[in-house]
Amino acid sequence: MLTHPTSDRLEALGFTGMAKALDEQRRASDAFENLSFEERLGLLVDREATERDAKRLATRLRFAALRQAACVEDIDMRSPRGIDKSVMAHLIDGGWINRHENLLVTGPTGLGKSWIACALGHKACRDDRRVMYHRVPRLFQALAIARGDGRHARVLKSIERTELLILDDWGLSVLTAAFWTGHRGA
Repeated sequence: MLTHPTSDRLEALGFTGMAKALDEQRRASDAFENLSFEERLGLLVDREATERDAKRLATRLRFAALRQAACVEDIDMRSPRGIDKSVMAHLIDGGWINRHENLLVTGPTGLGKSWIACALGHKACRDDRRVMYHRVPRLFQALAIARGDGRHARVLKSIERTELLILDDWGLSVLTAAFWTGHRGA
């Protein structure tokens, strides 16, 4: 069998994961010689699926634009945040997102509210949900600019398609009357 043309053909067809796995099998042929054709093909298909899943996750995380690289597995429940373990387990489960419930994380400055929100956002991305993170002052500014350049409906549609919208830094800037007047009917 001509593996180089096969590998090139797999890449041309968009099966880069399979092409990499085939090259690895070819280089380490001793480790795979006892496997049947179906087992080796299964390894190639599994590698392709894994690489595609990783690319989709990377895309979701890039779109989410989370402020911090936080994971729920890194949440220290021993720190004095006052978070109940069962409540956190419920939030990590993500069923509240499916039920379209809201979550408001409050507490003093420096407690880690943004970090926890980003960790929940990261988990939602891993669960194949569309997530978007915005700091409220910047979101309002972006909406005002989008209204001016004709992208307002598109920006709102993008927000509407989001399953988890994380709004951070509420109340850090004063909303002026001009803001509210300019956004009526939006």
